[in-house]
Amino acid sequence: MSFISALANVHLTGQFGDYEDKNENDLLRISEIKNLLIVQIVQYKNSTIPVESIAINGLKLKDEPLSVENNNDTRILWNGPKNWLLVSTKIDLIENILQNFEEKDFAVTDLSHSKAVIGIEGRNVKEVLKKGCPYNFNNLGKNNSINSTFNGISFTVDMLNDNPNKVRLFALRSFGESLYHSITDASLEFGYKSI
Repeated sequence: MSFISALANVHLTGQFGDYEDKNENDLLRISEIKNLLIVQIVQYKNSTIPVESIAINGLKLKDEPLSVENNNDTRILWNGPKNWLLVSTKIDLIENILQNFEEKDFAVTDLSHSKAVIGIEGRNVKEVLKKGCPYNFNNLGKNNSINSTFNGISFTVDMLNDNPNKVRLFALRSFGESLYHSITDASLEFGYKSI
């Protein structure tokens, strides 16, 4: 899957902010994540299929707040009651999803082209996120996800790791550049490397 980058006009590589005289390993690393399959899966209220019986790429749907089921290729983020966001590097997984989810029980929507995805890694990731989001990031651990706002922009945070902190931020493509500017502005204090 190839498409025009959501952040092509704003994402520049290099070092920015307070990076001078700092070890490169201490800088935040900010990147645009591209070529992901992003699918929203919503189970209808009148569906009687138990979600625990459904597996995608070896992962079960879990209807538990903050939870993320994952393997090397795919992550399934709980997005709300009976609502999940599947993110995968296996682009052809969409065919399997469409075949296995009956239209009478589930709404499956491919959001791959409608999302901007920003990756941030480093010791101060949570401090950056605290600057624009009301959520208490001290409680967010590895394989958790939340939906919230950052400076008024709706976004989803997927915590990939907590040693070092590594997150993916998902926003609507139309707000991607604004979110990118907000995140990079909040990162200037710590210094960051854009890759």
